[in-house]
Amino acid sequence: MAEQDAPVQRWPVAALGPAAIGWLSLLIALPAAIWVGSTGFRPVNPVIVVVILAGLVVAECYNLHVEFRRQGVSISATELVFVVALVEVGPTWTALTRALAVGVVCIAQRFSPAKVIANTAVAVVEVAVAFGVLQLLPVGAVTEPVTWLSYLVAVALATLVGGVLIRLAIIATQGYPGRALWTSLLLATATVTPMAVLVGLSVLLLVDATAWSLLLVAPLTTGLVLLSRRFAAVSRERQDLEKVYAFARQVEQIGADEDGPRRLVEAIRELFNAERVALWLPPYLDEEPRLVVASDDGRSWYDGPSDPDDLIRRQATEGAVEGPLLVSLARATEAEAVALSRRGAHDLLAAPVATAAGEPGYLEVCDRRHDIVTFADGDRAALDSMLTHVNAAIRQQQLLTQIRYDADHDRLTGLPNRQRLAVEIDQLLAADPVAGRAGLILASLDNYAEVTDTLGHAASDELLLVTAGLLREHAPPQALLARMEGEQFAVLLPGLSLPATERAARRLREATSTRARVAGLDLEVTLTIGVAAAPVHGADSGTLMQRADVALLAGAGKSGVASYHPVLDQQSLRRLQLGTELEQAMADGDISVVFQPIIDARTSDIVSVETLVRWAHPRYGSIAPDEFIHLAEQIGRIGPLTDHVLDLALARCRRWLDQDIALSVAVNLSARCLTEPDLVDRVRRALRRHAVPGELLTLELTEGSVVDDSVRSGTVLADLHALGLRLSMDDFGTGYSSLSQLRQLPIDEVKIDKSFVLGMATSQGESFIARSIIELAHNLGLRVVAEGVEDELTRNLLAEMGCDKLQGFLVSRPLPDQRLENWILARTGVRSAVPGTPHRRLFVRS
Repeated sequence: MAEQDAPVQRWPVAALGPAAIGWLSLLIALPAAIWVGSTGFRPVNPVIVVVILAGLVVAECYNLHVEFRRQGVSISATELVFVVALVEVGPTWTALTRALAVGVVCIAQRFSPAKVIANTAVAVVEVAVAFGVLQLLPVGAVTEPVTWLSYLVAVALATLVGGVLIRLAIIATQGYPGRALWTSLLLATATVTPMAVLVGLSVLLLVDATAWSLLLVAPLTTGLVLLSRRFAAVSRERQDLEKVYAFARQVEQIGADEDGPRRLVEAIRELFNAERVALWLPPYLDEEPRLVVASDDGRSWYDGPSDPDDLIRRQATEGAVEGPLLVSLARATEAEAVALSRRGAHDLLAAPVATAAGEPGYLEVCDRRHDIVTFADGDRAALDSMLTHVNAAIRQQQLLTQIRYDADHDRLTGLPNRQRLAVEIDQLLAADPVAGRAGLILASLDNYAEVTDTLGHAASDELLLVTAGLLREHAPPQALLARMEGEQFAVLLPGLSLPATERAARRLREATSTRARVAGLDLEVTLTIGVAAAPVHGADSGTLMQRADVALLAGAGKSGVASYHPVLDQQSLRRLQLGTELEQAMADGDISVVFQPIIDARTSDIVSVETLVRWAHPRYGSIAPDEFIHLAEQIGRIGPLTDHVLDLALARCRRWLDQDIALSVAVNLSARCLTEPDLVDRVRRALRRHAVPGELLTLELTEGSVVDDSVRSGTVLADLHALGLRLSMDDFGTGYSSLSQLRQLPIDEVKIDKSFVLGMATSQGESFIARSIIELAHNLGLRVVAEGVEDELTRNLLAEMGCDKLQGFLVSRPLPDQRLENWILARTGVRSAVPGTPHRRLFVRS
C-alpha cells in the first residue's frame, strides 16, 4: 500500500506534518527491523532473491488507486510475492527485498522523502507482523493445509496492520475523510489479500512438484495481473458513474440564488477530486461577465478561463473537438503547453456550457489532487455525462434571474420599475434614518396621450424609448432612473437636499427638451416634473412617491417643474369625501361588481368567474379600483368592502347553483385583510349564509401578502384552506416571491401576470418565461391560470404548454351581472353532469 497527500479534510483531528510522520515511522520500524534481522539471513539462491525482488517491484507498480481527495491508498497484489518470499527466503530477506522494492517504486513515482520513508517503514513492519504471527502458529511443510492457513492468517494480519498504520498517518496529517477510508482496507483484506496468498501458495506447490510448472505459472500470473488492471479500470468506471449520479442529485438541490454557480463549481471539483475548477459565464441581462473559481488555495481568479483568445478555451467553445477537451502536459503541443503554463496546471478538462444568453459559457477542471492518478478518457466521458446537469442548472439559474429581473424592470425600456424604485428608496433611507437625504424627480411625458391616440401604441412606445435614452444621457451619474406607469419616469438622486434636487430637475428638463424623429415625424419631447425630497417630505418610499406625484400634478399648470408643498394636498379633500361615502356607496349599490369568465384551456368549460369591484360615483364618475381600494385600506374599511364583494359573488354563485350549474367565483383578497383576526370567521359565515360549498370559492392573494413574514408565520392561510376553498396567487411574477416559497404555503394555483402573456405571440422570451412558470408550478402540484389572453395564437401556445385555465378579452371582457347572463345565453352551452357530481357545466361554444 502507498500513501499520498491530502488537503484539509472535513473533520481535521491533528496537525502533524509529513516529516513528523516519517520520523514516527522510523521509530516504529527500527525495532521491527532489528527483531527480524536477529534471525539472520537464510542461505538462499541469489537468483531466487532477484526474482522475488523483481516480483515485488512489479506488484507495487500495478496498483488499484483509491482516492480520498488529495490522499489515497494503493491496493496491489504484493501479498502474492510476499508469501512466496516468506516461504522461500525467510523473514530477513523478505524484509530487505520488500523495503527495497517499496523504496524504489516510491522514488520512481516521485514521492516526497517523508513518504518514501513512511511507506518503506510500513513494509518492514508488515514483515515483522507476519513473522511474529508465524512464530505463534504451527508452520510445517508447504504441502500441509495447516501451513496454508498459518501463512494466510499471517499475511492478512500483516496487511491489515500496514493498512491501519497508513490510514492513521492520513488522519494525523490531513483529517478524517469518512468511512470510505476504512472500507477500502476491509475490501483489500477480505478479497485481494486472501486471493493473492492462495495464488502464491499454489505457485509454491506447483514448483515444489515440478519446475516445469513455471510454464503454467507464468501465463497464469500474467493473466492475474491483467485481470487486476481490468478490475481497477472497472472499479474506477463504477466510481465515476456513482459520482455522476451523486452530482446530479446535488445539482437538483442547488437553489436559484447568487451563490448557486459557486456551489455548482464546488460540486464539480468534488466530483473530479480536482485542484481547481473555473466556470465563466457571459454577460446576461444587467449582469457583467462572471468567473467563478473553486480551488484549494482559495483563489477567485486565475489566468486563462476569462480570456476569449485563450487557446484551450477557444478549442473547447468553438467545437474544435467533439465533446469535452482533455489536455495533458505530457502530450500537449507547444501552444497547449503555454496555455497550461499560464494556468499552472499539468492536466485539464474543458467544455462549453450552454447559457440563456446565446453565447456559450466555459468550464474547465484543472489537475487531480491525487499525486499519481491523472485525468483520463473516463473523466472526459464523466464530464460529458454531467454537462447535461450543468447546462440545466445554469439555464434554471438564468431563467429565475430573468423572472426576477422582469419583476423589477420595465419591459419596454429595461429600466427599474416602480416596485424596484420603492425598494431602492427604502434601502437608501434606512441606511441612515437620521441624516439620510434623497431627492425624487417624477417626470411625465407631456404629449404621450396625443401621440398614442393619433399614431398608435407603437409610436408612443418609440417616444418612450427616446425619452428614456435622453434621461439616461442627461441624468447625474449617481442617479437611479426608473420607468413608472404609462408616460411617467422617476429619477432618484441619493444625497441631495430639496434645493439641490430642484436645480437638478430644472437642468434635466432643459436638457431633455428637444425634437425627436418618431414614426416618421419630428415630435417635441417635453417633460413635466414633480419634486419631493427626503426627509423633509417623507421618510419612506410610499410617502415620497405620493408627494412627488402631487407635485407632478401641480407642475402641469406651472412652469413644468413643481415641488411638493402641503397646500397641494387639496386632492386629499376628494379622497376624504370618497372615504366618508364608501359605506353609503355600498349600501346604495354604487359599488358593484363585474364578472370575467375563466375557462379550462383544454375543454373550454367555464370553470370560474373572477369578481372585480367597480364604483360609479354620482359626481366623479367611474373611480379607479386601485384608488378606492387603497383608500379603503388606509381608512380601515377594507374589511367591509371585501365582505360586500364576497356577498355579491356568493349570491351570484348561489343563483347558478339553483339553476343546477356549478360555477365557482374568485374574489381578490387585499393584503391588509390577511392581518384581520376575524377574516376566517367572516368567510365561513358568508359561505353558510349563501349555502355555497367552499370548493366553489377561490380567494386570490397578492404576492406581497403571501411572502409577508407575519402571514407566513401565522395560520390564516391554512385556516382559510381548511374551509375547503382554493387559494390562488394573483399576478405571479411581478413581486418578489418565488415558486420555491409556495411549497411552504397552502396555495392551489398561480395566475401568470398578463404582462408575461400579452407579448407571447411576438416575443420568444415571453413564451420561454411563461412555459417555465407553468412547468415549475406543475412540478409543485399547482394549477396555472393565464390572464390577459387576447388572441387565438396566445391561447394555442398556452394550451400547448399545459396551462390549465385561461382568462382575458379573447374569452370575454368583465361583464356586469345582467350582461354576463346574456353572454352565457349567447356564447355557451351546457354539458351534462360528470358521473358522481350533482351539477351541470357550462362551456364556451367555438
